[in-house]
Amino acid sequence: MKPISNELLLQQLQWRYATKKFDSIKKISPEDWHTLEEALLLTPSSFGLQPWRFYVVTDPHLRQKLVPISWGQTQVVDASHLVVFAVKKDLTTKDVDIYLQRIVDVRKVSADSLKTYRDMMVGFVNRPRNEFDIVAWATRQVYIALGNFMTSAALLGIDTCPMEGIEPAKYDEALGLGRDGYQTVVVCPAGYRASDDKYASLPKVRFKRDDVIQPLAASR
Repeated sequence: MKPISNELLLQQLQWRYATKKFDSIKKISPEDWHTLEEALLLTPSSFGLQPWRFYVVTDPHLRQKLVPISWGQTQVVDASHLVVFAVKKDLTTKDVDIYLQRIVDVRKVSADSLKTYRDMMVGFVNRPRNEFDIVAWATRQVYIALGNFMTSAALLGIDTCPMEGIEPAKYDEALGLGRDGYQTVVVCPAGYRASDDKYASLPKVRFKRDDVIQPLAASR
């Protein structure tokens, strides 16, 4: 038996949209929010390195200060929750070893058994920076987390709005992310749509299936 029906999955993906106006009174329950945090934790990443951090901004005064550096978009204050998706500015061998220790702790394996895997990851993160932009790589990883978060929220009947219309450097300053060695990439308010958000009832506009999905039955 499928964990979820085809119909329900598509129904919720049709239901979700980039919410422009949130109901500032309605809040996500602690149980649902815990589930969304777990969904973030379960997001896959290349090598499993998880080059990110998810900052949940709860202070209403701080969130109000974020409006001017969010192009005036009030979703950051009106939504129940606000998540700032940030990436590690630079990954090093130390980060690899921290992750490997986590594998040792969780899977109860020896560090020696991971040597080949360690060598591969160390070689990856230590590539010359003039040849490899590791922040750009980490940024691509964090968008996997964003998509996972939004889909998980939709399945719970929770609205989201991915927002790149922000000033990332000013977010870093306002939230003190620089002290942690992270930098803002994108933010995502989550909560419940306002009853008068006109965008909620608009039909989705997507290209036709044949324009974007191309089966390749044979080599070209």
